[in-house]
Amino acid sequence: MRLKLVIRPFAALLSLSAFVFPSAAQQAPSSSNAPTQEAQQQTAPPQPPAAGQQASEKKQEPAAPGATGQNSTTSQEKNTGTSNDRLFYTLPNFLTLETKKQLPPLTVGQKFAVVTRGSFDYVQYPWYGFLSLISQAENSEPGYGQGWEGFGKRYGAAFADGTIENYFTGAILPVVLRQDPRYYQLGQGGIWHRTFYAMSRNLITLSDSGHKQFNYSEVAGGAISAAISTYTYHPKSFISYRFNSATGMTTAVFNPSDRTLTNTAKVWGTQYGYDTLTLVVKEFWPDIRRGIANKRRQHHKGVTTVGSPSE
Repeated sequence: MRLKLVIRPFAALLSLSAFVFPSAAQQAPSSSNAPTQEAQQQTAPPQPPAAGQQASEKKQEPAAPGATGQNSTTSQEKNTGTSNDRLFYTLPNFLTLETKKQLPPLTVGQKFAVVTRGSFDYVQYPWYGFLSLISQAENSEPGYGQGWEGFGKRYGAAFADGTIENYFTGAILPVVLRQDPRYYQLGQGGIWHRTFYAMSRNLITLSDSGHKQFNYSEVAGGAISAAISTYTYHPKSFISYRFNSATGMTTAVFNPSDRTLTNTAKVWGTQYGYDTLTLVVKEFWPDIRRGIANKRRQHHKGVTTVGSPSE
C-alpha cells in the first residue's frame, strides 16, 4: 500500500531522533570545565612571542570546522530571511532560522523560491529513487506494475507526493493566509521544553505581521495535498489474473483502490506526524552540529600537538 511508503521516512527520522536527543544532552557545553582549562593555562608563565611569530600563527591556524557554513547561513538569514542549512549536512533545511528575533516577512516570490529550492534540491532525486526501489521490491500499489515502467510511475508518484505537500504547506497557503512558513529555533531551555515547543509549531505559527495563529498552512495544506495525490495519479482498482498450477485454472483477482477517504486520512495523519518529528530534529540539529564541530576541532588540535616536534 501507499501508506507504507509514507511511513518509511517517518520511521527513519524516528530512528535518527534517538541519536539526536542523547547527543544534544552530551554535547551541550559544560561551564564547569571552563575554569579548569583556564587554570591550567595560567599555571605556565606567559612568554612573549618572537617577532612575527604571532602573525604567522594566526595565518596558519585552520578555520573551525563548520564555521564557514555557519557564517554562510547567518548571512543568508539576514539577506533573504531563509537559511543555507542542511540537516546532517545533507537534507535541505532552508526554512529553519536559528535567530530568536522574527525577521521581516517573506514576500510571495521568496516563499515560492525557497520551497522550489528545497523541493528540487539535488538530494531529493536519489532519495525518491531509493523509496521507489523499496516500493517496487515490495510490489506496493501493484497497479503500477513492475519493470522500468512500474519504477518510473512509482518514482513520479513519490516525487509528486513530496513536492505537492511542500508547496501547499510552505508556499501556497502561507501566501493566501499570510502566514510565516519558517521555523524559529528556540535554542534554550531543557530538552523536553524544547521538544514540546518544536512539536507545537505544527499547530501554532506566526502571521506575516508577527502575531501567533493556528497553523492552517500545515494542517489544511497537508490534508489538501493528501487528497490531491490520493484521488488523482495513484492507481485505481483493477482486476488481475492469477494462474493456479495445482488446478490448472486462471482466476480473476480484484485489487481494491487506495482512493478512499480512510486512506487519505491515514496518509495525512502519517505525514503530519512525520513533519512534527522533523521539527523536533530541526530544533536540536544546531546543537549536534556545534558538538560535531567542537569534536573535530579538538581532534585537530590533538593531532597537531602530537605531530609537532618537541623543543
